[in-house]
Amino acid sequence: MSDIILMQRVVELARQAGEAILPFWRSDMAVTAKADESPVTAADLAAHDVIAKGLRAMAPEIPVLSEEDCDIPLSERQHWQRWWLVDPLDGTKEFIAGSEEFTVNIALIEQGQVVFGVVAIPTNGRCYYGAKGFGAWLAEAGGVPKAISVRNTPPAGERFTVVASRRHSSPQQEALLANLGEAVGELELANIGSSLKFCLLAEGKADCYPRLAPTSQWDTAAAQGVLEGAGGEVLGLDGQAFAYPPRESLLNPFFLALPAAAPWRDKLLQQAKGLTV
Repeated sequence: MSDIILMQRVVELARQAGEAILPFWRSDMAVTAKADESPVTAADLAAHDVIAKGLRAMAPEIPVLSEEDCDIPLSERQHWQRWWLVDPLDGTKEFIAGSEEFTVNIALIEQGQVVFGVVAIPTNGRCYYGAKGFGAWLAEAGGVPKAISVRNTPPAGERFTVVASRRHSSPQQEALLANLGEAVGELELANIGSSLKFCLLAEGKADCYPRLAPTSQWDTAAAQGVLEGAGGEVLGLDGQAFAYPPRESLLNPFFLALPAAAPWRDKLLQQAKGLTV
């Protein structure tokens, strides 16, 4: 099965996982805490079950690394060549709060690189998907998918828009934003939850997403596939391409998401490298 056909099937699977989540949304459900104090609900587990079964039926030779089943030793994972990286419900805190800003994230990884990514929004049936060198699309519920792409500069009369998290920031990130504002002018901040931050960039509705606060691999891989398909990139603060090699910790280093051909790219990287010294 080609990767493109596989991606199309994963789009449908992500939507099925979203349907498994919705009965729990805005309901009186129990919330428990995992070892790292992050919340988990029956909705997370229901979506995980749908995705894990679906992926194994689709491609039984590809192992699955999911947020809800991640206790797999490095001694096993380091031998994987291709694997699925899954967040069954990204934005659990938003979900618990009753927000619509939560997603289903599924990415295919090969030798640490994102092959493609799928990000579905259960509450409205939207689905983003894409792959580097192939393109990126937004499919509305029941609609024809449309190609999407990043913007290299804001449209005339619009401010430079930076995507941020409502819940996570850091002094380093605030310093970077201050310096970026000096380079590109007054900033507009767009606050949104989950992997939708990447998707705003992929649609050309925002310009940059700096993340100098913790994330895990399953938080970012699927949306990175969408953004790269749309002409964007995700870089470490050292300017190197963001990858997912098997390693003991599943936490990501800090990163910058941006259009690959942005004229302000080098200025941003210079500022970011200064924060790592």
